[in-house]
Amino acid sequence: MGIATGDSAAVLSIHDASARIQAAIGRLPAEAVALRAADGRILAEPIVAGRPLPGFANSAMDGFAVRAADLPGTLPVVGAIAAGARSPAELAPGTAVRIMTGAPVPAGADTIVMFEDATADGDRVTLPAARRGDHVRAIGEDVAIGELVVAAGVALGPGELTVAAALGCATVPVARRPRVAILSTGDELVAIDAAPAPGQLVDSSSYGLAAAVRAAGGEAIYLGVVADDRAATIAAIAQALTADVVVTTGGVSAGDHDHVRDALAAAGVTLDFWKVAMKPGKPFAFGRAGATAVFALPGNPVSSFTAFELFVRPALLAMQGAARTTRPRAPVVLPDGYRKPAGRAHVVRAALARDGARLIATPHAKQGSAMQSSLVGCDALIEIAAEVTDIEPGATAPAWLLGAT
Repeated sequence: MGIATGDSAAVLSIHDASARIQAAIGRLPAEAVALRAADGRILAEPIVAGRPLPGFANSAMDGFAVRAADLPGTLPVVGAIAAGARSPAELAPGTAVRIMTGAPVPAGADTIVMFEDATADGDRVTLPAARRGDHVRAIGEDVAIGELVVAAGVALGPGELTVAAALGCATVPVARRPRVAILSTGDELVAIDAAPAPGQLVDSSSYGLAAAVRAAGGEAIYLGVVADDRAATIAAIAQALTADVVVTTGGVSAGDHDHVRDALAAAGVTLDFWKVAMKPGKPFAFGRAGATAVFALPGNPVSSFTAFELFVRPALLAMQGAARTTRPRAPVVLPDGYRKPAGRAHVVRAALARDGARLIATPHAKQGSAMQSSLVGCDALIEIAAEVTDIEPGATAPAWLLGAT
């Protein structure tokens, strides 16, 4: 196989490129994992309640269990029920029993009166009128048998894990984590523990990309740096193709030392497209080799970060069957406006602040594709469409929201 001809040479829009990738991505198989190890995983099958929650009527308060029909009145206290008690005796009419929060409500009782509302006198208690059912948690009040509790495609967080545990789900079916091989290219790159000589740079992108892979539910496999050599690049890519996803950085443009595009073809990768009409990140390619998805990202750290966010992260989530694969989008206010030439969409890194219902965006002062400091505190990627040239101060533009706002 080689590089696909035809529209692979066309420069796609961000949204067309994203749609092409999503259409090509397949689902990974499911696996059963222990619930304690399932945090962050994407649920492959829905969790349906096989038992009610709560499974027995219990008290929502510390107080007295009684029959509402006996109130108001002064009643003898015939015992006490603590949480964890089993099969308490049926409550006789005209009596009361002390009960603790979470304790089973005895048969015959239909109401709990809080301790604060009671006046105790030895083994008798005077209680005010109460409505039937007050402070009683009924069987299945929270979750009924057969109820859908967690839908497939949901990432399991603390809330989902809590409910799954209450339902007795010791294991849960989740999508297998995608194995993502990360391969950096470039004669200029050195390891983090090396002192860069003039003309050399630390391979910093691989650290951010590995973290981004893990945050998207994947398993990052760093394969190191390959020099700007065609044969070495082909061999490294061929090795990487054993993973579910391959992410390369650098060497995807059209320079004399950019071998990645040619090496992908030689390694058996069919490219779906090459180049996206965006800044930063135009030299970006996507293709496949069998079941392996291949993303060739630009070498500049900001460009690779942007391309990962817009294209690779959604693909990793789609492979896991996530119900939502893209970041939330919302309009953000640009107090100083924005100007650019037509032709390419600009993806602007910005910090956000909330002003009531409005999100105020402050673009980083350094928007160059090599300005790594602009990634620190980046809350949003603002999309300035290709055809837009001038956004007036105070106007809005759509943005992908990267964090809480």
